[in-house]
Amino acid sequence: MGVLAPRADERVKAVHFSEDTFSVELMDGRTITVPLAWYPRLLNATPDQLTQWEVCGGGYGIHWDALDEDLSTEGLLRGAPAPRQPLGVE
Repeated sequence: MGVLAPRADERVKAVHFSEDTFSVELMDGRTITVPLAWYPRLLNATPDQLTQWEVCGGGYGIHWDALDEDLSTEGLLRGAPAPRQPLGVE
């Protein structure tokens, strides 16, 4: 007799911001919370810009058009901060 376990579903359900963190609720009930400091474009965005996100990549990504920012649940689960840009490059 097998054990029934919930299936992992890493698709984005919701996105929330606090003063210094960014949280993503996944369809399977998990929540990923990371420091905003890991994502300078989000850290420097206005509250209105932060709310203008959309799900992309078949449900596994988050896109902010006005910020030119895309994040994946895979990267968030790995704990991968945004790559550092060389000085003078954005």
